[in-house]
Amino acid sequence: MIGRLNHVGIATPSIEKSVAVYRDLLGATRIGERFAIPEQGVWVCFVDLPNAQIELIEPYGDASPIHGFLAKSPAGGQHHVCFEVADIIAARDAMRAKGATILGTGEPRIGAHGVPVIFLHPRDMGGVLIELMAEPVH
Repeated sequence: MIGRLNHVGIATPSIEKSVAVYRDLLGATRIGERFAIPEQGVWVCFVDLPNAQIELIEPYGDASPIHGFLAKSPAGGQHHVCFEVADIIAARDAMRAKGATILGTGEPRIGAHGVPVIFLHPRDMGGVLIELMAEPVH
């Protein structure tokens, strides 16, 4: 079921400062524009790598779920790992059948790549928040 690694999500108090780290210290040259996803309470910026992406996530608004993460880790850090799946509904149902907790309502929502996503609770995933996303159309 699990497909290729799509991205690693990094929570940050400042996308601008994080972009500087990836660009100036690590030499990233393909960095997207910052954009808002108000319904999810985040600003997002993708750093393109040869084999995956880094998704920089900054709080958008007072109700952003990223505030809770940053309260525990003020400098930011790894928030989630995202894998592609061929069929998001089949993946969700398989995870439920195996006892994994799907966060939220369990219904896929549209993620930053414009395709359906779900999140799996870290307690069932070895302490890692896992995002599963429908394979993007290339």
